[in-house]
Amino acid sequence: MLSKTKWLAAALCLAIAPIGCTDRDRGNERWATTENTNVDIDWNKVNEAYKAAEGPEDLEKRINEIYEGDEVISIAVHDLDAKNQEVTGFFDKNGSGAVDEGEKVFTIKREIVGDGQAQMQTQGYGTYAGYHSPLLSIATGMLLGSMMSRAFMPGYMPLYSQPYRTSTSRLTSLRETRSQARRSNPSRFRPKPSSTGRGYNRTPRAPRGGGRFGVRRSVRTVLPVELTA
Repeated sequence: MLSKTKWLAAALCLAIAPIGCTDRDRGNERWATTENTNVDIDWNKVNEAYKAAEGPEDLEKRINEIYEGDEVISIAVHDLDAKNQEVTGFFDKNGSGAVDEGEKVFTIKREIVGDGQAQMQTQGYGTYAGYHSPLLSIATGMLLGSMMSRAFMPGYMPLYSQPYRTSTSRLTSLRETRSQARRSNPSRFRPKPSSTGRGYNRTPRAPRGGGRFGVRRSVRTVLPVELTA
């Protein structure tokens, strides 16, 4: 006999069968939520922040204004060669300034694939491991920040052969600018932050449904019908 938990899981999959219930479908959701907290990341905004960033410090600022938790996400930018760049977001738990074991939040890999053409892909890690974007195309005609657009310039020389990493001295500044952004948006954020490791006290939103993967589903209510003779 199936356990109660397995029975409920099977019933849930049957109930949502028209929209799919596979691991692959879950893995490419726009939203991902940590398993033990209510902190979520809008990956569409993360990808757009990378394309629009003027440099690593601007990217740090943008990413931390997107992230809704208390922790600061540090950034590492490494030009592997003239065509390939890797950006890593990480929680610098031990204050080393390096991406140590278990600290990765995401990586963005960018590759120049032709004249004025590039592609990028984002992968989540840890509690965000469910997110893996498709290959996203980038072209010179798009609205891009200088961090991305200068890679298309003739004779481009990589700027981050020696990786850039968020310094511990910048963490306080990033917290302050993020707090200012939250205070300026009171409809989304409450003034008082939550405890470490959980999401900032946001104004409650209607649940997206679908458990921790944030699948958006509509719920149809069936009204009782009175039968007459």
